[in-house]
Amino acid sequence: MPRTLTTIGFDADDTLWHNERFFRVTQDRFAELLMDHTPEDMGPEALERKLLDAEKRNLGAYGYGVKGFTLSMIETAIDVTEGRVPSSVIKELLEAGQMMLSFPIELLPHAKTAVEAVTDDYRVVLITKGDLLDQERKLAQSGLGELFDAVEVVSEKTPQVYIDIFNRHGDGVARALMAGNSMRSDVVPVVEAGGHGVYVPHGLVWEVEHADAPEHSPRYHEISDLSALPALIERLG
Repeated sequence: MPRTLTTIGFDADDTLWHNERFFRVTQDRFAELLMDHTPEDMGPEALERKLLDAEKRNLGAYGYGVKGFTLSMIETAIDVTEGRVPSSVIKELLEAGQMMLSFPIELLPHAKTAVEAVTDDYRVVLITKGDLLDQERKLAQSGLGELFDAVEVVSEKTPQVYIDIFNRHGDGVARALMAGNSMRSDVVPVVEAGGHGVYVPHGLVWEVEHADAPEHSPRYHEISDLSALPALIERLG
């Protein structure tokens, strides 16, 4: 009897390896650098909101990843200081962004074994957003590159994007499963497209990636971590 599923997709950042915590560390550094240059009534939470607003506003122009985050930090620094931010602070913000591009990759628990468990029986695709060069660097350092039949770095994850990817690398989205930590990007659009979406929670989630779970759909699944993924896939067939 033929399998129901033929293609398995994995998200990368905060699904296979740590990522968001590096943004949080840099964001804390951003707040420290601006502490002496912002109005007295602007606390850390207000500054964080200003930065998040800039990131959201700039997604269409800069996309996802470190470069857009760095440019948004600089834009926010100029905005909240009314153009008075010292060039030395701008320089340190640039250095903080560059440092993020050199952080070592640390796999999340069960990441390698979960991917290895499905490579023999399914086509396996890495589907991720972010800077192309940075994602290539992280994949190379992760040691997982040879396990994937294909790698797709996309500007956004929409139902149509998933339809196109799983048509290109599989037998269509109806016979595909996508696992990831973002409800908005890794789960909801796949389910809307007709595939299986598996939510793998991660402690740190960027606010932009929040969305309501499609609990009404039989194609929505949630597991505590990637150790449970092979059994779920086997159950689905």
